[in-house]
Amino acid sequence: MTGHFDALETRSADQRAADLARDLPRQVAQAKAKAPALAELLRDVDPEDVTSRAALAALPVIRKSELGAAQKAAPPFGGFTTRGVTTFAHVFQSPGPIYEPGRLGDDWYRMGRFLAALGIGRGDIVQNCFSYHMTPAGMMFESGARAVGATVFPAGTGQTELQAQAAHDIGITAYAGTPDYLKVILDKAAEMGLPLQITKAAVGGGALFPSLRQEYADRGILCLQLYGTADLGNIAYESPAMEGMIVDEGVIVEIVTPGTGDPVAEGEVGEVVVTTLNPDYPLIRFATGDLSAVLPGESPCGRSNMRIKGWMGRADQTAKIKGMFVRPEQVAALVARHDEVARARVVVTRKGQQDVMTVLMETDAQETAAYEASVAAVLKLKGQVELVAKGSLPNDGKVIDDQRSYD
Repeated sequence: MTGHFDALETRSADQRAADLARDLPRQVAQAKAKAPALAELLRDVDPEDVTSRAALAALPVIRKSELGAAQKAAPPFGGFTTRGVTTFAHVFQSPGPIYEPGRLGDDWYRMGRFLAALGIGRGDIVQNCFSYHMTPAGMMFESGARAVGATVFPAGTGQTELQAQAAHDIGITAYAGTPDYLKVILDKAAEMGLPLQITKAAVGGGALFPSLRQEYADRGILCLQLYGTADLGNIAYESPAMEGMIVDEGVIVEIVTPGTGDPVAEGEVGEVVVTTLNPDYPLIRFATGDLSAVLPGESPCGRSNMRIKGWMGRADQTAKIKGMFVRPEQVAALVARHDEVARARVVVTRKGQQDVMTVLMETDAQETAAYEASVAAVLKLKGQVELVAKGSLPNDGKVIDDQRSYD
């Protein structure tokens, strides 16, 4: 039986809006007062005006490339934290490199909510197979296990035979790690003749294919997945209802047109932009580079927050065409030039030994001349323009579709 982590998960829409109107200005004010890099980005923003999702959408987006550049200029955190480095319990390094802070206590990464949804709590022993080395995933899940009162075996990665032996000897009941590594441990334990007691699996950091989830279910294991990042912690998570992923209560998620900060309509695929309410590391409108979409309605499990469809690919679709980079934000600027254009997509192919760029534009217009001029001006390349019916482009978040093959 799984339960709710706290009362925040079942708030009414009105209560959620009221809490946002209270918490968001406080977070913006904290960022402006104590995080130098954010103070510069938000210098013209009055925190008291940022009381809604609509007001939040007017603020600038922070991209990981900006965070990395700021960290190089002012290591290790680039002026994005409100505390000095020696006040944190940990400093982590993710690929880039990007440095992330970490603290112990108070479920700093908000992983407890996910583990509670899975039914992990007191009496459970979690085999934590996320890495404890340099990157924060291991400590993230350890923090969540502490929050729900579970015992942790800090296994990390590798040494599968020892992992299987420990799972048997200790009486492990729950697994945390990448989706596929649990199967490796289960198969090794079976090969060694070691019965295991694992009935729950909290997975992330990779694709959970339906066939693999079903294999775990056939072995008596409930497997749920989380969507999170090293910078933000828990962003969204599955509950046993397994209908989309429920946004965590400590973040605000927006889905925007890739390359911009403009929210898309509900159900449209776009880039995930996250604002965290963590006062120590107040990333505001942080672009993850991931694609997803809002799933309408509420989860049957009773949790009332927004749901997203989960990870649907990467938003960074930059392509080099005829020696020139074309970026999603340029495609967005192209659409913005013409009120009558709903969406656009750049399709890149090869003909002979040359790149071919075709720009598909959703519009009721019939003549292409004006659009061809805009394409040349904004994308800095000439290309073929095709006018298509509104609503005809796929809802997959792609604004640059690179179909070239070099095989």
